[in-house]
Amino acid sequence: MGIVIVGGGIIGCLTACRLRQQGADVTVVESGDIGREASWAGAGILCPIHPWLYPDCFSELVQHSLDLYPALQHQLLAQTGIDIEWQRSGLLIPFFGDESHWQPAQEWSQRFNWEVEPMDGAAARVIEPSLAPSVQRALLWPQVAQLRNPRLLKAVCKWMEQLGVEVRSHTKVRRLLVRDGEITGVELASDSEPAGENIGAQLGTQIDADQVLLAAGSWSDALLEPLGVALAIRPVKGQIILLATAPGTVRHIVKHDALYLVPRADGRVLVGATMEHVGFRDGNTVAEVHGLLDGLMCMFPGLTQCEIERQWMGFRPGSPDGMPFLGEIDGARGLFVASGHYRNGVALAPVTAECMAALMMGDPPEVEMAPFSPNRKINRSATLGYPSKSS
Repeated sequence: MGIVIVGGGIIGCLTACRLRQQGADVTVVESGDIGREASWAGAGILCPIHPWLYPDCFSELVQHSLDLYPALQHQLLAQTGIDIEWQRSGLLIPFFGDESHWQPAQEWSQRFNWEVEPMDGAAARVIEPSLAPSVQRALLWPQVAQLRNPRLLKAVCKWMEQLGVEVRSHTKVRRLLVRDGEITGVELASDSEPAGENIGAQLGTQIDADQVLLAAGSWSDALLEPLGVALAIRPVKGQIILLATAPGTVRHIVKHDALYLVPRADGRVLVGATMEHVGFRDGNTVAEVHGLLDGLMCMFPGLTQCEIERQWMGFRPGSPDGMPFLGEIDGARGLFVASGHYRNGVALAPVTAECMAALMMGDPPEVEMAPFSPNRKINRSATLGYPSKSS
């Protein structure tokens, strides 16, 4: 079976590995460098952001995915020799008088059997000394883990090579080819064409395929819209700052509505991430970086003398209801989509790869997929979906 995967992020690449393991011939087509968009730019937090705000089906999907990570880490290390630095660092939510998450978070944790420890402000400052004295109380999830996104992508790319997956980077797809309601492959664009645009009458190079998986993140809708499919996957820009600190300065992932901190084993700390609905406007900006630093100074005065090592940004594939689209497209047999993972792409990568590979190989997935179908009724959410337009 010949399969083309459009999109070389962690979702597309890991799914390629799973399909190849089951005997499929797989080609991954990526318009830029493999794994250099949202998958690379994220923080690697293996926990959804405020999961108690989502439907329970989403929490079940995430839990299944996180349960797959320890085995995936060992498999990647054995196959490639690359350590993705999966580690349990725990996640702390400090409260500075803002109590909206306090009770829902504990109720959700009890319902889904996540260990959580409520504590007062003094106890929070014992385990995170850099926190501001104004912290009133906190919730700690000691089992929450993290990983290094670039190392995960490097390992999966090496695994793809070992498995014999064909990878075409810096190759744009002009359009998806559908005939008589069935996918037949993809047409490639010239180097000067933007992906998703059908310019002129002359056909470009074609890759025939029995099935196509669209995993192009924020760029997915550009290829679906010519087919009359509008999932409303939109880019949500996020900017991140990297601090250089001594190891152990920040000991846990710390999450607040205003920002998050992710400590790495080498002492570096990621501070992120903005939520900007500004299209594909590139680059870091003074206003948003200032906002992150202002929040950092208020909540973590112990870090204000740290060196800013670098900063970057990426485009999350936002969806109207905050949930991914996973499944086959109506009216285009053999065309599957795995996109719209928004802020949870790395956390959901293992389960997405397992379920999409099962669907495409004709096997039943281990998780109920109907709530994530691209053909589902979408209830737009101002809380979970992409933010209001910002300047």
